[in-house]
Amino acid sequence: MGRKSDAAERLVTAMASLVHHRGYMAVGVDDVCKAAGVKKGSFYHFFASKRELMLAAIERQGQMGKEVLVGAAFANDPPPLKRIERLLETASRLESSNKTRGGHVLGCPFGNLAAELGGSEPALTRRVDESLRKFSESIRDALREAKRRGDVPRSLDVDKTTDAILAYFEGVMLLAKMRNDPALIRRLAPLAVQLATQPKP
Repeated sequence: MGRKSDAAERLVTAMASLVHHRGYMAVGVDDVCKAAGVKKGSFYHFFASKRELMLAAIERQGQMGKEVLVGAAFANDPPPLKRIERLLETASRLESSNKTRGGHVLGCPFGNLAAELGGSEPALTRRVDESLRKFSESIRDALREAKRRGDVPRSLDVDKTTDAILAYFEGVMLLAKMRNDPALIRRLAPLAVQLATQPKP
């Protein structure tokens, strides 16, 4: 089983990776235990169910996204609207790496899970929604700064525009996954900013 101190951690890491690659319904406890190098009997010492492990894995994916994607995209060196565009550019680079390593664009783990489960797993979809709300805080902060700078119309509704950009991001990620084309994310990145800058009728 390996050291008890890191067995739960390895289970969470394995679950996050397997579900991102295969989907939640396609991954069983046996698969996770094998990938983590943990005996199945020990799994239930740490987690009551596959669902409970997935809840922990969503939390892990949120932490990783903050470090690898949001942290890189929203560093304060460029103007705020450029940070939003850079969010998609960074996602494009990450997906290019995924395709190079495994042959496939993987898409957003949160968007994938939400699309797969719908309303069938309310506890999981609530946690996904919480994670996406945290993810979008950086978008909201950038829009608020852009509004203070006069880079966007004074009438801009920051909350609605944040949701619109988040929805755009998720849609672009899904399209790139379907077409297995990470460059599509970069090509469509500038349009995310247009959602904020174009005057509304």
